[in-house]
Amino acid sequence: MLFPVRRRLLTALLQAQHWPFQPSRDMRLVQFQAPHLTGPHLGLESGNGGGVINLNAFDPTLPKTMVEFLEQGESTLSVARSVPRTAGGSHPAPLPCSGLCRALAAQLPVLPRTEVTFLAPVTRPDKVVCVGMNYVDHCKEQNVPVPKEPIIFSKFASSIVGPYDEVILPPESQEVDWEVELAVVIGKKGKHIKATDAMAYVAGFTVAHDVSARDWQMRRNGRQWLLGKTFDTFCPLGPALVTKDSVADPHNLKICCRVNGEVVQSSNTSQMVFKTEELIAWVSQFVTLYPGDIILTGTPPGVGVFRKPPVFLKKGDEVQCEIEELGVIINKVV
Repeated sequence: MLFPVRRRLLTALLQAQHWPFQPSRDMRLVQFQAPHLTGPHLGLESGNGGGVINLNAFDPTLPKTMVEFLEQGESTLSVARSVPRTAGGSHPAPLPCSGLCRALAAQLPVLPRTEVTFLAPVTRPDKVVCVGMNYVDHCKEQNVPVPKEPIIFSKFASSIVGPYDEVILPPESQEVDWEVELAVVIGKKGKHIKATDAMAYVAGFTVAHDVSARDWQMRRNGRQWLLGKTFDTFCPLGPALVTKDSVADPHNLKICCRVNGEVVQSSNTSQMVFKTEELIAWVSQFVTLYPGDIILTGTPPGVGVFRKPPVFLKKGDEVQCEIEELGVIINKVV
């Protein structure tokens, strides 16, 4: 069969360093659907805001979900890195290699964004771990001391939706709020991970919207945060899983949130109290981390509940969460 042979050939070429071109540093993995395809597929976004290359067309033996893809480790990532791609145009750039390579490239049209539906880059992870009060400027906004240890809570995986899906206002809450966050995606299984080793367990990063029902978070349910954080549609993610080697410095990225075009949050991930490595080391003391697990790393100041007077989301609002190098997700409130 051609496809397993193709994968072994590409992987061998990469390992032997005989691959005659430099793959794009910007690798943006996506999950998507299209009318002419059955079920979800794995793809590469050809640049921030670009079209999508269908990885499963390149190699049908590749998994079709991100969790399964990450579970297979470096071998599948090597295949994804080997796919030629450009930031625009209808086809990837031709390769300066053999006729077989050029033939493979010619079979990989870039699907326009208008022809695909973007799913969350990770769906059905084993866990979604969240971190509270993890921005220095967010702590100042609340007039509370900076935490000495990470404050951990969680969302259920059922709260995850795609980067352009609607956020549904639950009838049980009248105080739904916005929170833009940097999300870390775990790439391999680990427990009791040292901070110095933590980045080896990271697959990449994506943009998250930690939608929050403040009445349930702050006054109901014994002030346990879980229920206020985990209504259906309360965790939009995307648009892509940007691999860690594609991000210059995850702790020096501009991060912002806009509601109906107005900037409501604007900061930098340099304001994070506990960085990615510290969070992974801390969380992995208590639980085993698995490929596809997501860590939401906290939000900067500007949330609605601490405005005077407080402001909450209403039907018809549009929320844009954006992080430098990672992209923007846009969610209509219904």
